[in-house]
Amino acid sequence: MNLKTSIDENNAKVVYNHLPTVMADENLMIQLFQNLIGNSIKYKGKFEPEIHITSLNKGSKWLFCVKDNGIGISEEYLEKIFVVFQRLHTDQEYEGTGIGLAIAQKIVHQHGGIIWVKSELGKGAKFCFTLPTEPEHNQLT
Repeated sequence: MNLKTSIDENNAKVVYNHLPTVMADENLMIQLFQNLIGNSIKYKGKFEPEIHITSLNKGSKWLFCVKDNGIGISEEYLEKIFVVFQRLHTDQEYEGTGIGLAIAQKIVHQHGGIIWVKSELGKGAKFCFTLPTEPEHNQLT
């Protein structure tokens, strides 16, 4: 996915603080952030997308969060959205395959982290995930 085109077409604002260098597969990290940012743009609702990416050192792990001002997710679906092909909307509402968040979860797990979401319907979503600060915690081989 070319995020520049999507960002430009939707007048999206992507803001981030200093992001750390992590010991991880570069291509998988690109895919992870593309999936999360791409979803923030896709599910923007009626407002221009505003996406804030933060990182925080929590000792043995980094905490990353991707927060948006989009349509949000109903509480009843928060645990289901990481399941492959689990779609919350029809193709007529939003196109997609329903695998983006399952892939994001797999990438985070492969790197020894966890991923979760906090959201309220109509109030945006905040996807957070952890990655180990030390490469020996990384499960990639």
